[in-house]
Amino acid sequence: MKVLEILRSEPSDRVKEIIEVHKKEADVEIFELYKNKDYSQLVDKIFEADKVICWW
Repeated sequence: MKVLEILRSEPSDRVKEIIEVHKKEADVEIFELYKNKDYSQLVDKIFEADKVICWW
């Protein structure tokens, strides 16, 4: 399963831990929205993923 994790802000230590657990179970890609505002690229990645998780 391909999972896209969207980070809207700098992740806390707890979020980083959860993402590491997800990496053990799936193919995880991280999109740092707070650094990269390329929304067309983000939309493409959303459609490529099986699951999308957005972190505030």
